[in-house]
Amino acid sequence: MSPAKLPLCGEISRLKWTSIDFQQRVVRISAEKGSNSRILPISPKSIQMLNNLPKNKERIFADAGHMHANFFVQRRRIAKKLGDSRLLEIHFHTLRHWKATAEQHKTKDPWHVKEILGHKSIQSTEVYIHIEKQLYQTGTSDEFTVKVATTPQEITALLEVGFEYVTTKDALAYFRKRK
Repeated sequence: MSPAKLPLCGEISRLKWTSIDFQQRVVRISAEKGSNSRILPISPKSIQMLNNLPKNKERIFADAGHMHANFFVQRRRIAKKLGDSRLLEIHFHTLRHWKATAEQHKTKDPWHVKEILGHKSIQSTEVYIHIEKQLYQTGTSDEFTVKVATTPQEITALLEVGFEYVTTKDALAYFRKRK
């Protein structure tokens, strides 16, 4: 799964092999808790990892209870190893909130964040706008790094590191990424 589009733990635990389109590299996420269903891209690395999993059950992953239990065990182990009890404050859902805030900062597009999270209402997504403003009060939100690509390999390389396509002019493809 692309890290840019974190589903809920319950959505992950309900994923079936039939939810994955390996050819198109997308996953169909069924709605949970009143959210919207959505189709999200999957990174090539995630596809490779999924292909290495056994396909002897209908569902890809363990149920949400087992997933949470394993998460808590691993979190406790890492917190002890690093000697940082603050890690115990991180919950599975914290990762979703963090990624949504980062997406809001990167794109400045609450409708995009709303769609990837599956929110039915923009009001649910406005939380991330508020958090993003509190975290990133740097005033650099409209500064970009711009790159130009001329070959499919250059285009692929730029997209893989987070650049977004802007336009094509005179056989040159222009990309940008927020600083």
